[in-house]
Amino acid sequence: MEKFKYSFILIFGFLSNSQSQSNSHVEFANERLHEFDNVRDFAISNDQDEVFFTIQSPMQEISQIAFMKLSAGKWTPPQLMEFSDVYADMEAFLSPDQTRLYFASNRPVSDTARNVKDYDIWYVERAHKQSPWSKPINLGRDVNTEFDEFYPTLASNNNLYFTSERKQGMGKDDIYFSKWNGFSYTTPQLMDSSINSSGYEFNAFISRNEDFIIYTKYNAAGGMGSGDLYISFRNSEGQWGVATNLGSSVNTKSMEYCPYYDEKNGILYFTSRRSQLAPKKFRDLDDFQKTIQHSENGYSKIYKLKEASKFIFLKP
Repeated sequence: MEKFKYSFILIFGFLSNSQSQSNSHVEFANERLHEFDNVRDFAISNDQDEVFFTIQSPMQEISQIAFMKLSAGKWTPPQLMEFSDVYADMEAFLSPDQTRLYFASNRPVSDTARNVKDYDIWYVERAHKQSPWSKPINLGRDVNTEFDEFYPTLASNNNLYFTSERKQGMGKDDIYFSKWNGFSYTTPQLMDSSINSSGYEFNAFISRNEDFIIYTKYNAAGGMGSGDLYISFRNSEGQWGVATNLGSSVNTKSMEYCPYYDEKNGILYFTSRRSQLAPKKFRDLDDFQKTIQHSENGYSKIYKLKEASKFIFLKP
């Protein structure tokens, strides 16, 4: 087998003596997102002027996709997507040409039905960035099943990678991909054991050129606890290397998931339920509220790691 063209490096990972030290380059993604207790996932447009994210209730009974736009150098206040309904929508991903927004939803396929169903991958489309979005369109039976499908992500050639709970997988949650033939998506294929296992693998981000994939493995042997982010590289023969834990530059004992890598700016965005709260004496109630609301507090928050290649991986 050809050696992989990529070298993986953990600068702060397992070589670090302290998790707090190794996480020191991770910061909150955007102050606007602090308006919400639980933010599940994050995606940004190729033009860097639109962001999409999921906001949820504390127990995740409610899940909606919101967006912000960059105007005069500032982000607009968050708004709900115009197709929001009583159903749960989440995990938005904008297509490379920025005309389709893919997402997961439990909305019924039929306009006449009102009961929720399993989660499928849907999309809305627009003629251009100033156009309104269409009504939600189900991606169809070539991709969706009677089981749950989640977290769509696209390469530059529109090949689709997603999570599914269908029975032919290796574990409970597995990662699949489906090729775009120019008109529709082909029958999804299960990614091999370099990526999937008998456990839980989900929330995969695929690079533009399909040369690396970042995703979550849950409670994996040798992990740091709960869900950790892993990365796998693909060589020129199309073979995926064994996935490697991103280490303590990103992961903690808490849940890390929903990665999104901004290749243009080298920023890794991800979701974490980490907490740095500890017992202390508070000056007053305002001090208590500020500490709880503006710290890493165990709620689902979006974080970013700038210049991620310095801490996680190197390209040739």
